[in-house]
Amino acid sequence: MASELLQLPTRMLRLGMTLPYDVYDATGKLMFARGQVLRDSPLARSLLNGGAWVRAEDTAEYQKALAHRMDTLMHQDAVLADITGAEIRFRFEAEAPRVDLPPREAWADLLMHTHSLLKEAEPVDFLARLARLREQLLARARTQPDATLLQLIYESGQTYEDYSARHALLTLLLAELVAAPLQLPEPLRTALHGAALTMNYGAGPAHDRLAAQAEAASPAQRQQLAAHGERAAQRLQALGVRDPIWLDAVRLHHDAGPGPLAGRPPGEQLARLLRRLDIYGAKLAPRRSRAALSGAAAARAVYLDEAQQPDEAGAALIKAVGLYPPGSGVRLASGEVGLVFKRGHSANAPLVAALLGKSGTPLSAPVPRDTRLAAHGITASLAPAELRLRVNLDALLKL
Repeated sequence: MASELLQLPTRMLRLGMTLPYDVYDATGKLMFARGQVLRDSPLARSLLNGGAWVRAEDTAEYQKALAHRMDTLMHQDAVLADITGAEIRFRFEAEAPRVDLPPREAWADLLMHTHSLLKEAEPVDFLARLARLREQLLARARTQPDATLLQLIYESGQTYEDYSARHALLTLLLAELVAAPLQLPEPLRTALHGAALTMNYGAGPAHDRLAAQAEAASPAQRQQLAAHGERAAQRLQALGVRDPIWLDAVRLHHDAGPGPLAGRPPGEQLARLLRRLDIYGAKLAPRRSRAALSGAAAARAVYLDEAQQPDEAGAALIKAVGLYPPGSGVRLASGEVGLVFKRGHSANAPLVAALLGKSGTPLSAPVPRDTRLAAHGITASLAPAELRLRVNLDALLKL
């Protein structure tokens, strides 16, 4: 096999990327398979230092796809810098066969690609890549909505790292789930999806810094974020977004005030809805300077509007995900503590996986509890910091 191997330039590899080809060492031993995420490890570092080899036919396939990308750029009258830089920025995601990853790994891969796309200063194929992210998450939401909620909400409550990427994905998921009870027509639903992913476009690094700092936002930081909706809309328009409703929703998502959705222009309707989804997701996520709220506390924050009146968008959200959403912690009348893993027939009676017995001892395996039964009714909604136990998310995802 050695004669069929070519050394891979180090610039073609980066930590966190999904490999578009099998990677070998110089002797022909397979080190990483196509479709794996290159995570930080001594072995991965050795590859980055020039120890990676690929099969010649894989490289030829890659170059063919790259040539197609560069040809497309030329036909689009792209500037010379974009064309000559295509090799470095080219993403193989659309052309390369992808292996089926386990749920946790697949989620990590999706998060990584979201983080990358939303932070690139000069993204290539922005709209196509954004559409792929949207479809990947929505495919999960449509086939496994509760498992997707469980994973996103639980992991959002555990760390402030990658806040902006997690928040974008959670907002998209919530937007999809709330669109049905609001009976949004397909064009508005599509615009809402796009706006949910991109409402903070360009402000992600600032949001991530704010999440990671121990002190409250400074006046300068607040000023920097004050008009980020307008700046995001301008950047999106420059990248090819032409839907005025999508752009208006992004532009106004911090400015659309309380009141009924009916009677507003479509973009403002979606902006108001995004505002409530944005607040809800932010309440569920910690910052270094403050803890995340419980599911019920986050729900209360969006159920009443700025005038302390019932909010139409907030009520629709609670109807869609429940008062105790999957991924949030609860205490039961039995004394057990657990994690919601599935929405129930009503907003206040989900299915819960008991994880701690009434004595406080961890159970050997998650035990499903129907909270419609008085013995297992919910007595308290718990914030992530109150869940003092190690959660086996893989086991919960199998329930």
